[in-house]
Amino acid sequence: MKEIAEVKLGKKVEKAVITVPAYFNDNQRQATKDAGAIAGLNVLRIINEPTAAAIAYGLGAGKSNKERNVLIYDLGGGTFDVSLLNIQGGVFTVKATSGNTHLGGQDFDTSLLEHCKKDFQRKSKKDISNDPRALRRLRTACERAKRTLSSGAQATIEIDSLFDGEDFQMQITRARFEELNAKAFNGTLEPVAQVLKDANLQKSAVEEIVLVGGSTRIPRIQKLLSEFFDGKKLEKSINPDEAVAYGAAVQAGILSGKATSAETADLLLLDVCPLSLGVAME
Repeated sequence: MKEIAEVKLGKKVEKAVITVPAYFNDNQRQATKDAGAIAGLNVLRIINEPTAAAIAYGLGAGKSNKERNVLIYDLGGGTFDVSLLNIQGGVFTVKATSGNTHLGGQDFDTSLLEHCKKDFQRKSKKDISNDPRALRRLRTACERAKRTLSSGAQATIEIDSLFDGEDFQMQITRARFEELNAKAFNGTLEPVAQVLKDANLQKSAVEEIVLVGGSTRIPRIQKLLSEFFDGKKLEKSINPDEAVAYGAAVQAGILSGKATSAETADLLLLDVCPLSLGVAME
């Protein structure tokens, strides 16, 4: 990634702000920081991905300075985070955060992959479970179908000579895909309810809901989240793929003294510890 950035910028990259899932523990954060050092980077700060996205949204949405509660719903390829922030002017205060470091788009791919494996075995009487190449080709096709189903009602999964000379073809509808992943989709609402509880806020107190991460393009995810908040419209004004990087870049600019615009001059980020410290009080 350092090399990609240097090619894009046309100059050497020595410092960086690196983002991590909000629910990463201290060991995971330190390992990420160590990886940056091994790559030759001076890691200025490790910040949470939904918090970075909130910075991008807060600076790019053209909002007024009025106080508002914003929920960041960040569902990516492998992790899921929810953060509830209070934003007023340039002050971003994280009220609560929750998530699952083992839930994301890859899990939805796997559900579809397992469905396809069973269909292939039923049709051909052959099991591809122990063939890495066949599984890799099928997973790639499943991921492509998943993306197609975000905009279309059905998709075709078609692979020539998938295993032992047998071709594979299957139609998958959006409804069937949603059925296969119903438990995972519904499970994303649990951290949403948790952050509301931790922040001691009612659903009606959340003014804006921001979607971040490629998996938020799935229509069923959007519908479930909107229904949870009693039909509230979801914010899609920022690019879900770029929001985290944009926020991290802003933070890097501030820490390195290169961000001098009026929008960033008073920016203050107040985050929370996402995991329990293990201390009980009576």
